[in-house]
Amino acid sequence: MSNANSVHRPPVAYKDEAFIESSDARPLRILSEYLKPLFHLRREQIHDTIVFFGSARVTEEGPMGRYYHEARELAARLTQWADQIRNSRRHFVVCTGGGPGIMEAANRGARDANGKTVGLNIGLPFEQWPNPYITPELSFEFHYFFMRKFWFAYLAKALVVFPGGFGTLDELFELLTLAQTRKLEKKIVILLYGTTYWNEILNFDALVRHGMISPEDLDLFSFADDVDTAYEYLKCGLTKYYLQPEHPLPEHECTTPAIAKSRR
Repeated sequence: MSNANSVHRPPVAYKDEAFIESSDARPLRILSEYLKPLFHLRREQIHDTIVFFGSARVTEEGPMGRYYHEARELAARLTQWADQIRNSRRHFVVCTGGGPGIMEAANRGARDANGKTVGLNIGLPFEQWPNPYITPELSFEFHYFFMRKFWFAYLAKALVVFPGGFGTLDELFELLTLAQTRKLEKKIVILLYGTTYWNEILNFDALVRHGMISPEDLDLFSFADDVDTAYEYLKCGLTKYYLQPEHPLPEHECTTPAIAKSRR
């Protein structure tokens, strides 16, 4: 008779680290990056978000420091406004990519206003470490970019895009494409912050001129150059599309001063 104590007992599959990290278990790792945020967001009653995109390289005192301060102020004002909405769920929670720069500024602004704030961080060899202003229960670390993008899009009701590089452009065009192709069942209010920067980096009118996009695709987003303009535009759009039954608005479309619709 064999001695039971001498028989090797393998770990159950979900505790087998070598298996979990193998290519065969990749679907489980992908699923976990869906289920873990879902669990925490539901527990914290996060119903929808305002997503801030922008460069991780912008600092408070750097040459583009104004954008840091303005992202912080805008996030604080939106958080204060959202806190006044009477509902058992938390509406319009500030959400970022969780890193430094513009992401830190927006999380910091929401924290300034005593609000909860989400950080969807991604493991990178440089730049990207979670900033200290994210609500601990709402700080997530992703390995897969596409799962991180899913969570940006899934709860977003508004998107504010500050100046940024490849990552910011990637995230912006992902959501513009989803909106253009009507893969979203909801309206996302999209605002590009910093008209001079965006008109230098991207020539949207050329895309229309060359027939690559339709003229009406330019109506998917607007521009703003100051916190007051951005705040009023976002507040008006979110109210119109998501709070109108509770807070009726006139029938006309939400607009901001001329800068919000200007292009070249």
